[in-house]
Amino acid sequence: MAVPIVRRRTAALAAGALVVAAGGVVAAMNAPSASAATTGCSVQYAVQSQWNNGFTASVTITNTGSALTSWNLGWSFAGDQQVTQGWSAQVSQSGHAVTAASLSYNGSLATGGSTNFGFNGSYSGTNTSPTAFTLNGVACGGGGTTTTPPTSPPTSPPTSPPTSPPTSPPTTPPPGQRVDNPYSGAKGYVNPLWSAEAAADGGQAIANQSTAVWLDRIAAIQGVSGGMGLKAHLDAAVQQAAGKPLTVEFVIYDLPGRDCSALASNGELGPTELSRYETDYIDPIASIMSNSKYAGLRIVNVIEPDSLPNITTNAGGSAGSTDACAVMKANGNYEKGVGYALNKLGALPNTYNYIDVAHHAWLGWDSNFVPAAQEFLKAATSSGATVNNVQGFITNTANYSALTEPYFKVTDSVNGTTVRQSKWVDWNNYVDELTYAQALRSELVSIGFNSNIGMLIDTSRNGWGGSARPTGPGAKTDVDTYVNGGRIDRRIHAGNWCNQSGAGIGERPTAAPQPGIDAYAWIKPPGESDGSSTAIANDEGKGFDRMCDPTYTGNARNGNNPTGALANAPLAGQWFSAQFHQLVQNAYPPLS
Repeated sequence: MAVPIVRRRTAALAAGALVVAAGGVVAAMNAPSASAATTGCSVQYAVQSQWNNGFTASVTITNTGSALTSWNLGWSFAGDQQVTQGWSAQVSQSGHAVTAASLSYNGSLATGGSTNFGFNGSYSGTNTSPTAFTLNGVACGGGGTTTTPPTSPPTSPPTSPPTSPPTSPPTTPPPGQRVDNPYSGAKGYVNPLWSAEAAADGGQAIANQSTAVWLDRIAAIQGVSGGMGLKAHLDAAVQQAAGKPLTVEFVIYDLPGRDCSALASNGELGPTELSRYETDYIDPIASIMSNSKYAGLRIVNVIEPDSLPNITTNAGGSAGSTDACAVMKANGNYEKGVGYALNKLGALPNTYNYIDVAHHAWLGWDSNFVPAAQEFLKAATSSGATVNNVQGFITNTANYSALTEPYFKVTDSVNGTTVRQSKWVDWNNYVDELTYAQALRSELVSIGFNSNIGMLIDTSRNGWGGSARPTGPGAKTDVDTYVNGGRIDRRIHAGNWCNQSGAGIGERPTAAPQPGIDAYAWIKPPGESDGSSTAIANDEGKGFDRMCDPTYTGNARNGNNPTGALANAPLAGQWFSAQFHQLVQNAYPPLS
């Protein structure tokens, strides 16, 4: 993947976050519940799963009064619980008070009829369940308590309620109708090829996780070397879905002049082959995805990793610039290609497009952050596309940046020197992916993207567990000692990106884990190489990048530091057993 350009900057940006109603759900786990009832209504409130700072709840309303054409359920939390995402209802919160309103398809509730919705929430201290509810302003009464469920975060979506129960209307939108968050209430597609590879190489504990499928050349659409093509994966996804919501992820990755700053992931199309990209690559993908038998799937498309970030930072004559990126910026084919993909794929009613926006250690500086957002808007309104074709954005694709840095903040100071002045942070405004993603989301909404966009974060390789993981802050001898001693990200330099030594699997795929975040996802399948350690002849257009060579002493983009890459790596995308074993061993949270 492309290498960021690292620069010193002086002004800070405010990091913001926007909570979006109607979002995701993670795996249901059995737990006691609280209930309340009167002669007009009864409410069953169940905490299905709970972990150190979050929980998933399911709420079932039974109407024991007159028939309703719409409903509005209210309650108040006793503690500091905050709803972060909801599904099958419009869930909002003001202070302690929460309101859940019916949607267009589940408002009718006959006498004796029931309906269900759910939400994810955050809390600290005690997560006390509410026991008093109102339905359309009428009190439903008191109830019991909820005991503490298991304390580990869920790792897979729960079983969704039936879409056509015999006694009540559907509680999920019909097939082909977009939901706000495609990961909400849905299980993820398990690629049988990757799953078998992982299980056979000591990864049985993660072989059932959802990973993205990379369509990194035209031949991949039909399948290469006996592998599954797009249609085969979609057919398998239909089988796995078995009539329930399922999210299947594809990486759209074959732009003309692809990855202009990293040779390891160069592609098959030349800088001017835009028409071939459109007619031989995007059009066939759109045609296959449009088949009516796939209408019940939620198809997530990750749009062209690294492309727009590259022409934002690596095409302007700075130390990180390349002639190839300057060409792609000048001819506009990255923007035109991304726009075309958004337009064609976004026209399908069950697709969800997420544009790649690099990571915090690439675009987090003052001079990169806003220009990058403006570049994303320009591409999203090119070649017939509009912002309505964009459901969100993804950070950290195939990268290693830590999800959170718990032991230092960008606002910390040591002996009067700010963390931003440390060599590792180097005047960046962000030190991890979560704060970057949430802040960038706010910026993107402010310049014209829809207010309900969500962010994805690739957590497939950013866990950084193992014996080298810090357990507390670094010593306050000086700011560099403080940051280096406490940082979770153990790379030699934040610009290093190829097969990183010491990396581990990160958070498992999870829906709506934080405000504004649609999901943590495994877009780069663990075990697939970033690039070869030495030059290897191939017919895929992939070159040899010295950033994948463990003996290379670096360049201006990584501060002339060693690469930190593992030795004996195969071509990008090929199985790298040594890397996979390391990722499993250093997983954080640890694998059970």
